Amino acid sequence: MSFSAVDHGMMARALQLAERALWTTSPNPRVGCVLVRDGEIVGEGWHEKAGEPHAEVHALRAAGDSAKGATAYVTLEPCSHHGRTPPCAEALIAAGVSRVVAAMTDPNPLVSGNGMALLRAAGIETASGLLENEARELNIGFVSRMTRGRPWLRLKAAASLDGKTALNNGVSQWITGPDARRDGHAWRARACAILTGIGTVRDDDPSLTVRDVTTTRQPLRVVVDSKLEISPTARILQGEPVLIVGAVENAEKMALLRSTGNFVEIRNNGAGKVDLKALLELLAQRGINEVHTEAGFKLNGSLLREGLVDELLLYLAPCLIGHAASGLFNLPELTTLDGKQRLQIRDLRQLGEDIRLIARFR
Repeated sequence: MSFSAVDHGMMARALQLAERALWTTSPNPRVGCVLVRDGEIVGEGWHEKAGEPHAEVHALRAAGDSAKGATAYVTLEPCSHHGRTPPCAEALIAAGVSRVVAAMTDPNPLVSGNGMALLRAAGIETASGLLENEARELNIGFVSRMTRGRPWLRLKAAASLDGKTALNNGVSQWITGPDARRDGHAWRARACAILTGIGTVRDDDPSLTVRDVTTTRQPLRVVVDSKLEISPTARILQGEPVLIVGAVENAEKMALLRSTGNFVEIRNNGAGKVDLKALLELLAQRGINEVHTEAGFKLNGSLLREGLVDELLLYLAPCLIGHAASGLFNLPELTTLDGKQRLQIRDLRQLGEDIRLIARFR
């Protein structure tokens, strides 16, 4: 399928619109829609929040009668099923659009090609695959949840140039500067959940909320706490409910935590530790698309060893701390470099005095 320069430009605009809801749509995907007739944009919109109208509906309302005979550029295949809102494919048919171009097929099994099939059955010309990679990146967590049954896990860490995250006495604030910290909060805001371990809660007593950027919602905070050791006075337990995932039943502690509105789940891996894969599957069942991990080197290492980390978000400060300080990951020693984990750097930029590196495993 070949696409014109106009097609590319209009889909790029639809992606820009979709990105406006980067922090607000979960558990739904981020979607934008542009309606074009006679070379002019007659309506556009984006999905802003779960339970509210989808991008196509906003665009159709803006276009009114001008939608008849128009081409709809949508960043994700229009839905064909009745969820919390009616099917968008039916709305496009009723409006009389003549052509629908989708960036990608919806990975949701409830849709997965059915939306485009419904449009074709109504005599509407369809095409897909335009700027598909960009659309997939925008909804990488939603795609992960629909195709793998677990969220996309992004592991964030801040370290010195010699790869150290904290002193042996536990002091870690602040290795990086304010620009890097603000950027980290923007990534927190994008996530549906923030994951940490009991060690970080005990040592740093963080709140793990989004503070340095404006957001209309706070991600769910999740604590891996095998023995349910978390203190009822921990800062992370203040405010919105927290999900604590343990490995050992403790009826009294579970009741105490739940009495203040928190969620407690037990997922034992058979060795007295939390089953991390089962934890991610639990989060997927709760509609979590993207997980942002801010933890210590032990949990970081466990997630890496089990192959559960999809992306690294590293902030490197121009300083040296020394070999005795805590490292980034608790990983086994290699005896040959053949066992090294190879990464592909996706983005590299400077934020203030610090360097931000985004990488994925090859």
